[in-house]
Amino acid sequence: MSCSPIIQRSIEYIEKNLHEELTLESVAQFAGFSKFHYHRVFHKEVGVTASEYIRYRRIANAANMLLYTDEKILDIAFYYRFESQESFTRSFKKYYRLPPGQYRRIIGKLTMQREETGMNQEQVLKGWNMSGSHPANYKMGVDREVFHKGNASGFLKSVTVQSEGEFATMMQQFKADKYAGKRLKLSGFLKAKAVNGFCGFWMRVDDSLGDVLQFDNMSDRPVTGDQEWNQYSIVLDVPASSAAISFGVLLSGSGTVWIDELKFEEVGKDVPTTNIDYKGELREEPVNLSFED
Repeated sequence: MSCSPIIQRSIEYIEKNLHEELTLESVAQFAGFSKFHYHRVFHKEVGVTASEYIRYRRIANAANMLLYTDEKILDIAFYYRFESQESFTRSFKKYYRLPPGQYRRIIGKLTMQREETGMNQEQVLKGWNMSGSHPANYKMGVDREVFHKGNASGFLKSVTVQSEGEFATMMQQFKADKYAGKRLKLSGFLKAKAVNGFCGFWMRVDDSLGDVLQFDNMSDRPVTGDQEWNQYSIVLDVPASSAAISFGVLLSGSGTVWIDELKFEEVGKDVPTTNIDYKGELREEPVNLSFED
């Protein structure tokens, strides 16, 4: 399981109601859990408590409003359910190291300078490469207006796609040595808009000959259409013979996908893998050779 479906549904609920009253009790009730059990499960799956998640998502959306709207700081604070401008400022400084007013002036000016100079986004996407069947029909880059946390996210979008069969991936590759013999989990947040094929994270483990040992591209749990930010994950074993680990985000067909807060972590054998076995089970003998069955 990539991420508990119940936690994913509750994150979707949170994202749709960030400007409404949200408490641990109300979200747990939506999930059908006691608040104590939900607290434990959410923290295990996401890495932060539900309350912390709500807080930093409100702050991230507020940061966006500070840069791209003229709304008053006090109105933004009240919209995202902060009791006062003072409490909003304290929370905002925790994540952005600046009070909201200074953030708007300083970061807003830098944002305008980037837009005026027409900075090539693909050049600043350190570490990432483009691949796929038709990579020239897609574009990858950094989005400083749409993000899950912090100041930016990565995006992959279609530009001149002609059919759903075309796809591209924004990817990286690294040595498997550190994780050899372990079970590895890739998780991150993903947002989709107008995806008419499908999109999702992917990860592949290869040996020194380039043979695929483990693979998952979320094809059995694809993200399609319009989807708000949510967490997805992939869990694969890394055999001792592994040489390289590749990963990224895949976009098939047209649309746009954003990714943010990716991380890798070793997990125990009690966490099930998501490996897609394309080999299947071998039969003992050939069957239906006369095509009569």
